[in-house]
Amino acid sequence: MSSKFTREWDERGKRGIRSIIKPKVPLKHRIEQAIRKIEAQVQYLESTLNRLTERDRFLFSKVVDAYSNHDMKRASVFANELAELRKMAGFIMNAKLALERVVLRLSTVTQLGNVVTSLAPATKVLQSVRSGVAGVLPNAEQELGEVGMLLNDIMIEAGQTVGISPDFEVASEDAKRILDEAAMVAEQRMKEKFPELPALRTQEEHAGEYEYTNY
Repeated sequence: MSSKFTREWDERGKRGIRSIIKPKVPLKHRIEQAIRKIEAQVQYLESTLNRLTERDRFLFSKVVDAYSNHDMKRASVFANELAELRKMAGFIMNAKLALERVVLRLSTVTQLGNVVTSLAPATKVLQSVRSGVAGVLPNAEQELGEVGMLLNDIMIEAGQTVGISPDFEVASEDAKRILDEAAMVAEQRMKEKFPELPALRTQEEHAGEYEYTNY
């Protein structure tokens, strides 16, 4: 690593009159800021997931009650709503796990200084998660957009400092790998967290078999 990059990483750069008036924040500090912002969104997604979990409990009990009373029409209505809720829960869990992997990637950057190669896929993962939450969780969309711009600025500056340009083809492959891993773990956790929908079983089975034991 060049001495120039080391100064950018750990010290405040001073470039011209503008830098003297408002000293430049070191790259390391800005990455740590990005980590804190992403961690805040992870917590937000976690709280949203908890609310969906509580709603899932309620709907599940309604499905079971309807089956117990042989009211299949009502059971079907609640089961359909439950299925849609679980799609949303699965998406949020997926997004949360993806952001956790971005935090891990950025934490590695603060230790190793491999800014360009690490930030390129991280920014692509953020873009993917942000586009997914657009229109669903507007606050998260806005926050992730700001973090993405911050990381892009850091990546550009770091690349200029060390003379390295990001390989976006490799970054895309790396980002896809991160998203695929998050999706696989999310699918497994959904199976563990939520019991099987009663609507997916035969109507002859007694509703008492549907016990909500996975919470």
